[in-house]
Amino acid sequence: MNQKPRIKIQHFGAIQQTNPDNQGWLDIEKVTVFIGDQGSGKSTVAKLISTFMWIEKALVRGDLDAKTLQRKGKFTQFLKYHRLESYVQPNSYIEYDGLAKHIIFENNQLKVQKNASHEQNYVLPQIMYVPAERNFIAYVKNARELKIASESMQEFITEFNNAKRALKEPIALPINNIHLKYQEKTDSLKLKGENYEINLSDGASGFQSAVPLLLVSEYLVKLVGNPLNNDTPMSEKERENFLIEIKNILENTDFTEEQRRLAISLISAKFIKKAFINIVEEPEQNLFPNSQWEILKRLLRANIVGEYSKLIITTHSPYIINYLSICVAVRQTYENIRKSLGIISPFRLERKLGSKLAQIVPRFAWLTSNNLSIYQLKDGIVTLLPEIYGIPSDDNYLNQMLREGNDLIDKLFDIEDEFERRLNDNI
Repeated sequence: MNQKPRIKIQHFGAIQQTNPDNQGWLDIEKVTVFIGDQGSGKSTVAKLISTFMWIEKALVRGDLDAKTLQRKGKFTQFLKYHRLESYVQPNSYIEYDGLAKHIIFENNQLKVQKNASHEQNYVLPQIMYVPAERNFIAYVKNARELKIASESMQEFITEFNNAKRALKEPIALPINNIHLKYQEKTDSLKLKGENYEINLSDGASGFQSAVPLLLVSEYLVKLVGNPLNNDTPMSEKERENFLIEIKNILENTDFTEEQRRLAISLISAKFIKKAFINIVEEPEQNLFPNSQWEILKRLLRANIVGEYSKLIITTHSPYIINYLSICVAVRQTYENIRKSLGIISPFRLERKLGSKLAQIVPRFAWLTSNNLSIYQLKDGIVTLLPEIYGIPSDDNYLNQMLREGNDLIDKLFDIEDEFERRLNDNI
């Protein structure tokens, strides 16, 4: 029985087929990564995952009616959110197998079924798509006045503004000992160093990429599991739907007080988010390798909140892949040494082992191989990166590019050696 969401895609945009070794299924693990060239379809897959997860959430909560959703051509409206409507082909096929719903897109029409076998495991997620185009936000004086064609970018800007205004105290950024602070009077963000303070818009490009990503991610993860009467507001649509349902319960004279309390409790559960689905495009943008590692650690820390939270990444960075491999390797090292110590090993020895390993990689970033999937996209095919002893193989598309660069250097040295020999022969 499948206990994790998964998706299958055929003939959609640049994607021709996904994971032929697993009947086309891409398992969406705790951490799921997509690598590949520009235009290979990384963002397309990530955006489809975002779209189907949102549809599943809306169906469960009652924001969407399955009968209406299944009308021919209706799905196109949801593809417009991520500007994917032009990617549909006559033979496009998408199948999403979630925890609550099984959804198939075929012949330009959706079919929705309940996933009764494991629907009880469904928890309401907070879903965020962090676009690669986030850098420009730092240059905008008033993002609320922007007219943007992308609805997903509009939502990200809305959450960015919410996160910015919720910043009551300066927070440490994982780059160069810089702190981020919000200035309410000018509605702006400041980068504060040891001896200076500048506007985010005047900062380095790495800050302009990393700040929106971290600020929104760490703001939204705080919503997970929080009661409804906290200081973090629901969206306007969520609040409207919630108040309508509460009003209906309160006005229902057939309910006893006990039934009314139970009904309100059940309705409230529909609006309390218990998982964070963080879908991030290119977290490495404009960052030095060490800073990429620090950003990745912050994203992994946010991902431990809630059993069903997930971090989904698209990347061009071989460093991100390498760091994730280290996160798996450190967990394996811990388990291997524990096993060699035996079941009678003193607890203090295990604690010392964990402490030493945590100095290399913090515990919240440790991953099992079962919690990580890395998919590479090439020539329209999405395949799972193989593992060697449980660690993602370094024989991947990004490392091949590095090796090709090294081969070019070797060829230059060969040419230099050749002409030096010719020169010596002529002397």
